[in-house]
Amino acid sequence: MIIDVVVASTSRFQKFGSVKSPSEAEDLSGKVILEKIKAAGHTARYALLPDGFVLREAAKKSDADAIVICGGTGLTHLDLTLEAIEPLFEKTLPGFGEIFRYKSLDEVGSRAMLTRAAAGIYHGRPVFCLPGSPGAARLGIQLILAEIEHILGHIRE
Repeated sequence: MIIDVVVASTSRFQKFGSVKSPSEAEDLSGKVILEKIKAAGHTARYALLPDGFVLREAAKKSDADAIVICGGTGLTHLDLTLEAIEPLFEKTLPGFGEIFRYKSLDEVGSRAMLTRAAAGIYHGRPVFCLPGSPGAARLGIQLILAEIEHILGHIRE
């Protein structure tokens, strides 16, 4: 299975440009996600892009089975990942964000209500949007990897 990992960070992109590895961008969250995907026996590919990038373009160029987007889900005026991506979803997976927030309660308490973690289906592949912190990346990829094969099975029926 191939999973594309896109870290959405305008500030990091401005500082490091278009890099192909989290180590080239001092990106702890991207590193966590890639390590977990590889440890599960899957192939992971990395890209660093500015917030609000167009999923349509990324998906056209991708042969991945799934896409994980990390970052740009916050509440500032610069956090545009969901505004750019959610309108493209053909189907939403609201349970992903619900479970993410529920599990986040243990780590961050009531601040979990601020997360806008989300998921949906775009062009026959699941797309997961995670907050950009390393803890959120760790939790999100655990949830994704636990169900990714099941999700893909349903999508491909």
